[in-house]
Amino acid sequence: MTPPKNIRLFKDEKVVEFEWDETLIKKIRFFDLRNLCPCATCINEFTGKKMLDPSTIPEDIFPKEMGFSGNYALKFHWSDGHHTGIYTWDHLKKVCVAAL
Repeated sequence: MTPPKNIRLFKDEKVVEFEWDETLIKKIRFFDLRNLCPCATCINEFTGKKMLDPSTIPEDIFPKEMGFSGNYALKFHWSDGHHTGIYTWDHLKKVCVAAL
């Protein structure tokens, strides 16, 4: 999977915008990205069952840091202290397509 053409953080809107191509540009709320964390703490890696309770995520959550993990993913350090999720390009594109 190739990375998005552009990734923009809009702190005032509390969203990250992913531009994959001219037909798929999507803004995803910080809360939703945190809720969709794919790490083993948030998703049971054996059953695929979601372990994260969305009610435990602060509504005003934001990424304190955002960076690349190699050439295949993004990592976020969230304001709630969570930082173990690796959001692959494939995962992020599925999130964007599902949000249409």
